Amino acid sequence: MPKPKIGIVVGSVRPNRFADHPTKWIAEIARSHPELEFEIVDLKDYPLPLFNEVASSLYVPSTSEVAQKWQRKIDSLDGFIFTAAEYSRGPTAALKNALDYAYTEWNRKPAAFVGYGGVGGARAIEQLRLHAIELQMVPIRNAVHIVWADMFQVMQGEKKLEEFEHLNAAAQTMLNEFSWWAKLLKKAREDDARTAQAA
Repeated sequence: MPKPKIGIVVGSVRPNRFADHPTKWIAEIARSHPELEFEIVDLKDYPLPLFNEVASSLYVPSTSEVAQKWQRKIDSLDGFIFTAAEYSRGPTAALKNALDYAYTEWNRKPAAFVGYGGVGGARAIEQLRLHAIELQMVPIRNAVHIVWADMFQVMQGEKKLEEFEHLNAAAQTMLNEFSWWAKLLKKAREDDARTAQAA
């Protein structure tokens, strides 16, 4: 079985976003998991309009060319690690909008989260887990939570994320669990596809 392809989805599009720090950091740690293949998927590269289709792509094909490009990218991946900023106790509008622009492409794939903010992005992640379930993803239990005190030191240039041992440990725990689900679900989807072809 080919390695599961995992997208590290950058969940913020602000020009001065913090998201680049956790994205680069988790991508580097991910290299210690050679059983998976990782790529960074930046929402800036998919300038989706605010969702204005007549219906979900589950029911009606999207008319936006950017949305179609986004759906093809999501379809090509076997799982997702989302960086999750917390705005007003929830995820970014850009990330929620991107989730809404696909449906079947998300199905039966694992989702993990690297949150950051006042309480480590915990409230944003809780909402994102609900969205993931509705999109038939499998959100895993363990996540990484980068609290404001750690963020501040990074933004001031005093420390780098890789210098926080508690974050490194949390990332490894998350990736170990995520890897198990990614491999299991990829095999299950492939088994289903073979069964459907044989029917």
